[in-house]
Amino acid sequence: MKFNVNQQDLQQALNYCQGVIEKRSTLPILSNILLDASGSRLTITATDLDLIFIHQLNNVEVLEEGRITTTSSIMYDIIRKFSSDKKINLSLTDISKLQVESEKSIFNLNCINASEFPLTDENFNQNEFVIKSKQFLKLLNKCKFSVSNDETRHYLSGIYFHQTEVEDKNYLTAVATDSHRMSISKIRLDQKVDFEPIILPKKTIFQLCSLLDNYDGDVKVSNIKSKIKFELKNSILISKLIDGKFPNYIQVIPKNNQKKLEIDLKLFLNSVDRVASVSLDKKDGVKFNLKKDILNLSVNNTNSGDGKETLTVKFDHELEISFNSRYLIDVASQLDGDKIELFLKDTGSPALIKDPGDFDSIFVVMPMKG
Repeated sequence: MKFNVNQQDLQQALNYCQGVIEKRSTLPILSNILLDASGSRLTITATDLDLIFIHQLNNVEVLEEGRITTTSSIMYDIIRKFSSDKKINLSLTDISKLQVESEKSIFNLNCINASEFPLTDENFNQNEFVIKSKQFLKLLNKCKFSVSNDETRHYLSGIYFHQTEVEDKNYLTAVATDSHRMSISKIRLDQKVDFEPIILPKKTIFQLCSLLDNYDGDVKVSNIKSKIKFELKNSILISKLIDGKFPNYIQVIPKNNQKKLEIDLKLFLNSVDRVASVSLDKKDGVKFNLKKDILNLSVNNTNSGDGKETLTVKFDHELEISFNSRYLIDVASQLDGDKIELFLKDTGSPALIKDPGDFDSIFVVMPMKG
């Protein structure tokens, strides 16, 4: 095997692989990436057995075709330290060494035979549909911060995707909750698709976000019983799904929150962040003391001190309620408009948060006691 490849292209592909490969794997082959040079293409594959990432580099000068695996983290660390405008020459010197050469540097990396690399060959073609990458990324970003870290409730450790219908229009709806907060967002589908509800794992979500950040085009989605595949122009991501039943989230959405608080989004975000700075523990509640068109924000921490700020808002009631400041900042950071709307009921009831600039997303945040 012998080929020459552009440094920037190879670095980007290897960077994506780092998000898939486990740092400490009990199987040495899972610390490796599979390099397959054929025609004028280099195909790079990484897996942790739950997630498979395949990336194709085109316009590669392949002098001798071949396949080999080598340690992903070491190769990435070497490649990213080369100059970005340089060609990198890679060749298999003998069965166990991959030579990496650029400028005046030569490295010989240990390898494991390609035949030991675990590959899957599943037929995903039964159910597939296409969505725009930027729409899909927006959906993921609006929900991913609400995903639970509690491994005992594994069915909350991902985003729940399902198809919904509103007024004869079809949507792909995403929901995430950690039982303290919930995100719901949807994007319009051109037509009804054959898509069973799924729960997408957290690791897959973050890998997808990384890929979609640098991609503008269509994403082809197809799934079989326990796996899902996402196809981009030069990348494929195949993921196992979370086996579990997502709770009935509809019944959690507040129905009778009549007290509407409207405030400038940037002002709200900056003020909550500023007042919360007095506490090292972001779990400390930020207290809302609301009177007609006035919001007094305050945080009190016995170890570090207290902070207060007064804002002019639109509100026609009186109410005291406290929230985890991090939850409010997470939601506000994902809103598109220039206002934020909080629909409140009483001190102990959850808040319904809406974005006047996005009718397809809502958020629910539980209040804190005291």
